[in-house]
This record gives sequence, C-alpha cells and structure tokens, in this order.
Amino acid sequence: MSLRIYGNRLIKTLPGGDTRPTPSRVRQALFNIWQGEIEGCRWLDLCSGSGSMGAEALCRGAVLVVGIEQSGRAAAVVTENWQTVAKPDQQFRLLRGDVRQMLPKLSGQRFDRIYFDPPYASELYEPVLEAIARHQLLAPDGELAVEHGGDRFSETALATLLPRIAPLVPCREKVYGNTALMFFGWQDEGLA
Repeated sequence: MSLRIYGNRLIKTLPGGDTRPTPSRVRQALFNIWQGEIEGCRWLDLCSGSGSMGAEALCRGAVLVVGIEQSGRAAAVVTENWQTVAKPDQQFRLLRGDVRQMLPKLSGQRFDRIYFDPPYASELYEPVLEAIARHQLLAPDGELAVEHGGDRFSETALATLLPRIAPLVPCREKVYGNTALMFFGWQDEGLA
C-alpha cells in the first residue's frame, strides 16, 4: 500500500491494520498549524508507524528527523520512506524499540517539534510525556503534538498528569472528527 504526502510524493505503508497512519486531513492541519516552523527544525517522531509525519517534515525542510518505532516491519518501511524523500543535507535516524526505553537515550538532545502518535488504547501516553519532560527533549520554544482518539485528555486526566510533567503544559487542542491533537509546550519559566 502507499500513501500520498506533501509535494504529491508516494510513500509506503504496511498492509493491514498493523499501523494506523495519521489521516491526511490531520497531517495537513498539523503542518498548517506549524507552517513556517518546520524548515530548519529538529523533529522527533514517536511511534513512527509508516514514517509519514517524519517524511512530511523532511519534505518541508526539517534538518533532522529522529524516529522511534517498535515494530521491525514498520521500521523497515520508515527507513525506506525517509531515504526516498530526504535530501543530501538532511539527516534522519530511526531507533527501533519500545519508546519508553528509547527516550532516555536521547537525553541531552532538544527537538523543535515532537509528534507522538501511539496506539490510542495503549498505556504509553503518560510515561512518554513524563520522559519528554524529565529529559527535556523539547526545545525551549518548541511544541509537542500528541495524537489521540479524542477522549484521552479529559479535565480529570489532565489534573492527574500535569504535576508529573511540569513545567510542560497544554497549549491547545484541535479535534478532527474521531482524531484529536493536544499540543504541549513549556511554561514561560520552565526552561532557560
């Protein structure tokens, strides 16, 4: 199977339901929101799936894309897709393994944009957000977008989560049918 991304480019996806590519209207909406912020950025793609979000970031001028994907089959597709779209002056790297175990390996690195799209029913949301905050993976003026099924970040869930990820705070939420994006950034006094 294939998927069309920015610039009318085709990339591969895994057949069947092993991965759930971000819907095209959500991809387009995200890149419209981050318009002007992608060129020259350092992008972190968590639970990369087919690699469509990282591929879009490369097509739009990201200088570095780092991804984490657990599935070996998906990781092969991600690598192939990124090789297909990357220009010689762009770098990309894919770490294969559980996102919770791989994030500490990125400690000391900062990313301008982070996209996190786990399986909606997984228990990955809280530990991954905690790890991003603890290892300060988001650049001081960066932003993190978390894709979810629309019911993940209720007021009660946020009240429990926010003390554990401080000074990372929600900025806004956008809903696109059954898919939602919750955006996070640092509080003004969070990082110097």
